[in-house]
Amino acid sequence: PCRFYLHPELSDDLVGTHPPGAHSLVAVSVGYFLEDFVDMLCNQKLHQSWELLFHHSVVIVCFGIAVLLHQYVGFALVALLVEINSIFLHLRQILLMANLVHTTCYRLNSLVNLGTYVVFRIATLAWMTRWLFLNRRNVPPAAHAVGTLGMAIMTPMNLILFFRLLRSDFFK
Repeated sequence: PCRFYLHPELSDDLVGTHPPGAHSLVAVSVGYFLEDFVDMLCNQKLHQSWELLFHHSVVIVCFGIAVLLHQYVGFALVALLVEINSIFLHLRQILLMANLVHTTCYRLNSLVNLGTYVVFRIATLAWMTRWLFLNRRNVPPAAHAVGTLGMAIMTPMNLILFFRLLRSDFFK
């Protein structure tokens, strides 16, 4: 959000415009997703992590294109807003592993997790899908296809996870 405040031109051009440091941020993010992908392959059973492995694959391809082409970096920055919610998803997992489900901390985190999920995952993905649709004539067909496919994969995955969280934390 701060990048858009400091660099309002990003709102007009998510393809060719990006502020200083943005390309590096997206490149480091690709490295993180690659490392996490390899870690999951080595340390988790496939049936436990296939959804996250698939998610990481989509992100690596999309962000990798942005890094290699030095284009769509602004779009990747918007996509990184989704990761703000990851803080609370990871905290939820830690609290579950520590058997702290019946605590105020877990309950508070559940509420914040759900709120940030709606704002930073669902709303951001909806905005990105809308942007792709409105800018379909300004984005080359191959890049538009990759972006549309990415949104078509990520949006249902995130909606399914949202309903799983709701069921698990609020409708036991």
